[in-house]
Amino acid sequence: MLLFPAPGLDPLLLLLAALALDMIVGDLPGAFRFLPHPVALVGRAVDWFDRRLNRERRDPRTRRVRGVLAVAALVLAAAATGEVLGLALRAARFGWAVEVLLVAVLLAQRSLFDHVAAVGKALTQGGIAGGREAVRHIVGRDPLSLDAYGVARAAIESLAENFSDGVVAPALFYALFGLPGIFVYKTANTLDSMIGHKTPRYRHFGWAAARFDDLLNLVPARLSGLLLAAAALAVPEARVAPAFRIMLRDAGKHRSPNAGWPEAATAGALDLALAGPRRYHGVVVDDPWLGDGRARATIADIGRALRLYMIACLLQALAVLGAYLALRGAAF
Repeated sequence: MLLFPAPGLDPLLLLLAALALDMIVGDLPGAFRFLPHPVALVGRAVDWFDRRLNRERRDPRTRRVRGVLAVAALVLAAAATGEVLGLALRAARFGWAVEVLLVAVLLAQRSLFDHVAAVGKALTQGGIAGGREAVRHIVGRDPLSLDAYGVARAAIESLAENFSDGVVAPALFYALFGLPGIFVYKTANTLDSMIGHKTPRYRHFGWAAARFDDLLNLVPARLSGLLLAAAALAVPEARVAPAFRIMLRDAGKHRSPNAGWPEAATAGALDLALAGPRRYHGVVVDDPWLGDGRARATIADIGRALRLYMIACLLQALAVLGAYLALRGAAF
């Protein structure tokens, strides 16, 4: 049952429209030449709290408490903004159209596809140098440490992980809680990406941001893994049984409590080995491999992963449609 139902158009229909709009037009970059992107506004707020509360001279306990307060303040502000905006849009004549546009902006189906496809194109046209330049926009690891196989593997891992963070999770929180839900989720995700790191500066101040993001992604990550594994049924070069088997076996090996689910499902579906040792800012993270297949991912594997991803996005849209029809039938 939706907690924030809107009169007239059902929020699930609005979500379907937003998913379609995002897939067709993407991030609408032209619109944000004059207006700040909502995530950019959150980023500025996070930076403000970071500069004023995260003082290195403070002891670890104080920095952790301040980090908790920063997360609480930003999350409450996001929820309140979403609630007020939702009420205003429901009262406006064409408020539903603005809401569809806003939700589409906060999804990342098309932009994620485009960024990962750009890595494959760069590897094809520019070789290893072009691939490294393209992949640095979507991963945090050191691009100069990657060979061509590593670039392709990093792109596939980013596609799998961000399918959860950028597509499934925001859609789920909007479906359940309306604009307050998707605003809170995107705020938590931005907090984690900016300060949720185990570096000397953020180990304590960013603790709450990282834990809160982990909590919000518990369900979406597992749904993402299921969608990617099920998508293998419709991709001729993918395998559905190994996708489920590897996901259940290897998801818990990942250092993240959530990222392992979509990554392991993708590894099993495409007969690849993902994750494994990686280099971040000069430090090697010696993580275990997910999957039993090849670690030497290729440009062709990027294409296979993108096809798997597109089918998973379609399955999500069908699930939303199914939920709408089921709830509508239950209402009569």
